[in-house]
Order: sequence, then structure tokens, then C-alpha cells
Amino acid sequence: MQTADPLSMTLSALADPTRRAILARLSKGAATVNELAEPFDISLPAVSRHLKVLEGAGLISRGREAQWRPCRLEAEPLKQLDGWLGRYRKFWEGSFDKMDAYLAQITKGDGRGRKS
Repeated sequence: MQTADPLSMTLSALADPTRRAILARLSKGAATVNELAEPFDISLPAVSRHLKVLEGAGLISRGREAQWRPCRLEAEPLKQLDGWLGRYRKFWEGSFDKMDAYLAQITKGDGRGRKS
């Protein structure tokens, strides 16, 4: 069995809306499994499975402080994803610049968006 590359693991983990919501919550600070499960209508074992996927992708870490086992956001995989997406940002920006130029061209005229 071939191991998935880190980017694929990150994208796979982010494909689920529950996991994205968990990451959004962790962006505000560490939380326990019970705290993370609170807003969802799913079982604790289901939340734990989501956490295992996030942990496997390197997006979270779990600590141990006495009886408290906090989960924390690990941003490095998101930074790597942003770097990968950055390669395509120039394409998007170029497309938007072309669209802006086109819209400016077709709206020249009487100031109300109609050609004279």
C-alpha cells in the first residue's frame, strides 16, 4: 500500500465539513474532545475518528496535561497548502484583470453601463 503525500492527506482531511469546523474551532485555541464534539449532532467516537484523520494529516496534535487531553491546531500543513495554491494565484489574478478590462470596455459610454 502506497502512503499518500502530505498535500493529498491535507486535502483529504479538509474535504469533510465537520473536520473543517473542528479546525476552525481549534484556530481559537486548544480544546478537549468533548468541547469539540459539543456543536455537532454526532457521537464522541465519530468525533474521535475525525480527530484521527486530522492528526494523521498533521493538522492537529494532541497533548496531555494531567486529566486534560487538549487538541491543538498545527498550521504547517495549511501553510504548505497555501504555498501550493499560490502557484495558481497568478492565473486567477490574471483572469480577474482580463475580466476587469473587458467590463471596463463594455461599460464605456454614457456612464450608465450602456454604450453610446
